Amino acid sequence: MKAIQFDEFGGPSVLRYADIERPEAGDGQVLVKVAGSAFNPADAGIRAGALPIPVRLPHTPGYDVSGIIEAVGTGVESFVVGDRVVGFLPMTETGAAAEYVVAPVNALVMAPTSVALADAAALPSVALTAWQALFVEGHLESGQRLLIVGAGGSVGAYAVQLAKRAGAYVMATASPRSRAAIEKAGADEIIDYTHTSVADHLGGQVDVLLNLAPIERAEFVALVDVVRDGGVVVSTAAWMPAPGDEVRGVRGVVIYVQSDTAVLEQLVDLVDAGELTVDVSERLPLSALPEVHERAAAGTLRGKVIFEVS
Repeated sequence: MKAIQFDEFGGPSVLRYADIERPEAGDGQVLVKVAGSAFNPADAGIRAGALPIPVRLPHTPGYDVSGIIEAVGTGVESFVVGDRVVGFLPMTETGAAAEYVVAPVNALVMAPTSVALADAAALPSVALTAWQALFVEGHLESGQRLLIVGAGGSVGAYAVQLAKRAGAYVMATASPRSRAAIEKAGADEIIDYTHTSVADHLGGQVDVLLNLAPIERAEFVALVDVVRDGGVVVSTAAWMPAPGDEVRGVRGVVIYVQSDTAVLEQLVDLVDAGELTVDVSERLPLSALPEVHERAAAGTLRGKVIFEVS
């Protein structure tokens, strides 16, 4: 079968499009014929060896997957051959940038029926990140004020939609390039951080601050002042601790997304109910994955990219 692999850590040039042996499903696993595999920034970090996520070489990237079950291993009763599934694969294991991938059954749920199967790969890890940041760590409730810093990416779009659905008042920072996407997601206020001071714009404090941007430490620490006493700062910036304010009871926490099929099933239901939109900016063949890594490294990649495999 065709797959993308790398035999050593390094830049995008270590990625190769190769013929490898098709895997077989073991105990508690299924073999998925891949329809879609999504690119995530963490894929580049794993490839570069910059993230503390141990993988065995050669490694196939791509931990977001959608596809059709081709075979089931022993002990599998929750899925049958032909089921259309979507999932967040273990980041330490072989990924879905291939024609087939073996997946543990506890990483998969039935795919949404209202979007193309390949597009469903754009949902799992980013939507789970948004959910866990807002509701597991941020404890966001109806009527609260939420500030999302760096809302222009895929996680930001899901976070805006989920927060609005929960009844929060959502303010989001974005560049002019991302404004239309954030408006579409439903933000109440959009702050152009390239021309406006976030603190000056708010005119008051927020209950939850969600940071999705690679901002400097000093800037991040200064933003804590906009969070009310007892509020929460949640960040996806894994390379630095999330600042808080112990004196005022402001808690700071970094979110590390976890697989959660119960929540992923809820997210799929929201997609099929028309309450959550899956946006895909580009659909490319699997062979284009090295080029996408190069664009990400150059800072020219925009939106959510999925690879249509089958």
